[in-house]
Amino acid sequence: MYTPKRPRPVFPKRAVITAGMPYGNKSLHFGHIGGVFIHADTYARFLKDRIGNDNVIFVSGTDCYGSPILASYKKHIEETKEDISMEDYVYRFHLLQKEVLGAYDVAPSLYGASAFGESGKVHNKVSEKLFDALYEQGTLKVMSSPQFYDPIENAYLNGRQVVGKCPVDGCQSDKAYADECALGHQYMPEELIDPVSTLSGEKPILKDVNNWYFVLDDYMTHLQEMVDKMRKEKHVRANVINTIEEFLKPPVIYVKRKDHELLVAEGAELGADEVQDDGKKPSVTYIFKSLDARDHARTELEKFNIRYRTGKTLVPFRLSGNIEWGVPVPNKDQLEDLTFWVWPESLWAPISFTITHLESIGKKAEEWQSWWLDQDSKIYQFIGEDNIYFYGVAEMGMLMAYLGIHPNDGLSIDSVNFPELVANCHLLFLDSKASSSSDIKPPMAGELLDYYTKDQLRMHFLSLGLSKKSVSFSPKPFDPSCPADAPDVVLKDGNLLTNVYNRLLRSCFYTSQKYFDSVVPKVAVKEEMLDLVHKAVYDYEHNMSRQEFHLVIYTLDELIRGVSKYWSKYMKLADDQDSDEMRASVVADCLYASKVILTLLHPITPTSAEFVREYLNLDESLWSWEHILDGIEVHMTNPEAHQLKFIEPKFDFYKKDESQF
Repeated sequence: MYTPKRPRPVFPKRAVITAGMPYGNKSLHFGHIGGVFIHADTYARFLKDRIGNDNVIFVSGTDCYGSPILASYKKHIEETKEDISMEDYVYRFHLLQKEVLGAYDVAPSLYGASAFGESGKVHNKVSEKLFDALYEQGTLKVMSSPQFYDPIENAYLNGRQVVGKCPVDGCQSDKAYADECALGHQYMPEELIDPVSTLSGEKPILKDVNNWYFVLDDYMTHLQEMVDKMRKEKHVRANVINTIEEFLKPPVIYVKRKDHELLVAEGAELGADEVQDDGKKPSVTYIFKSLDARDHARTELEKFNIRYRTGKTLVPFRLSGNIEWGVPVPNKDQLEDLTFWVWPESLWAPISFTITHLESIGKKAEEWQSWWLDQDSKIYQFIGEDNIYFYGVAEMGMLMAYLGIHPNDGLSIDSVNFPELVANCHLLFLDSKASSSSDIKPPMAGELLDYYTKDQLRMHFLSLGLSKKSVSFSPKPFDPSCPADAPDVVLKDGNLLTNVYNRLLRSCFYTSQKYFDSVVPKVAVKEEMLDLVHKAVYDYEHNMSRQEFHLVIYTLDELIRGVSKYWSKYMKLADDQDSDEMRASVVADCLYASKVILTLLHPITPTSAEFVREYLNLDESLWSWEHILDGIEVHMTNPEAHQLKFIEPKFDFYKKDESQF
């Protein structure tokens, strides 16, 4: 009998799965579905089978606020003259998003919205309570910071109404906004290079505006301890740890060598604690102990009209803004009529959605804490790697502050149940980053279903290995450069089901119908088959526990093809000898394997797996991992009278899309 080569993974008693929230001004594109939602849904379904349906909550929702949505709404009104409110405009896309998720079998416990419905009401309350908690902890401060103002349009500009170049050294972002670039780098507005107002096309000016900030930069030490803890536990993805650590560095300024020489000649004092110059790089690095010291140096550099770049570091995390369309910030300390900046409130929106779900099933709102904070529970947050800063740095800092851990107070973080970030790399389109302005428009998620089944797409997206690297999505119907006679790479992993597993299931059913009156032979499963199946189950469980979905698909591929070869080998011997006894043994072995395979496929292809279960005439205990290695008879309601459902010739359990014939 097969013995696992490593300890079996330990799963939490309860779990919350979250998926990154799409903006409320568009339906879902292929990246939403293929880069985040299918992965989150698959893991949520696996955990429901593994630890119990009632012990898992999967939440996501529409991110209703933010300057891109407001700008999109205004543009829509200008172009169409449609008489529609902001709320109805966002709600329209919320419904489209839910529809597409349903078409892909993505089934959150709650798909909420941060601006309306019960989840919107709860979100306002949660935002107020969390703000008050951080305020009482003394981890918020008012800062007078510059905000861009367009004197031509006589208007303050929100984050996306200003574009320029990212000031972070080495940044390759194609677009930078008021205080963050498209790659998630954070900086102060005055650092943005070559700013331009999208309203007038002219250079805006800066005016000081008071806002609330979370003292994120004070949590440098605690965040480093968190990273050290992640490394020791060896379950967090490398891109998460590496990205977080990029921000846990002292403030620096990079000055070109010729400008550095000018500063030295002029005797300028920048107040740096260290100056690094290896003589090989084109710039010299000034290192500072604090942001204030760095900002003093920036002032000095501007006196000399010297251009410079800053490095990644922690800066105060802005909580509020003055955009009217937003969640209200509690009025305190003479700051009134502010709204939350979209990023902070979207970080705690999953808590709002968890509360909304709990209340919808008759639970108390306070129970959210046992799901999110208790040690026997675990939070898994599925995101794109561009958002690691917000979830891995800002969210973690605010979580520690909420729990009463203060900067430099000596308190241990060991008791903090940090969420586990499952950050996927970029899902590219035809080998480049998807862009609506490119010559070949990337497909929306709904469009793909005109050419592929949801099972084929779920299998393909999971197989891409986004945990390791960025991967191109290259669907043949959307690739004009693909030769007509070339295979469609999107179908490769789906073919495992529509061809190989289909053929295996049909063979079991047809042989059972022909020789055994559709009754499963009561024959002990051979050890060769048990070893094949048990190894696959343990490998699958290990890979799924680490969210290595491409290895999950690889394991399934090995198992299904292995069982198919087993059938071909031993059924040929049975037919050669015309032995019903041997046929019965092969059918029993392969039906056992098929039922285990079906349990493993259930999180990946849930609707089709249910369809096969009905034809096997087995009860829903089939999905429980409590019975994963048990015999098929365990799942029969009445073993003595059990029969497989009859199937017609050329019957398909896993179907292809009509366009593929």
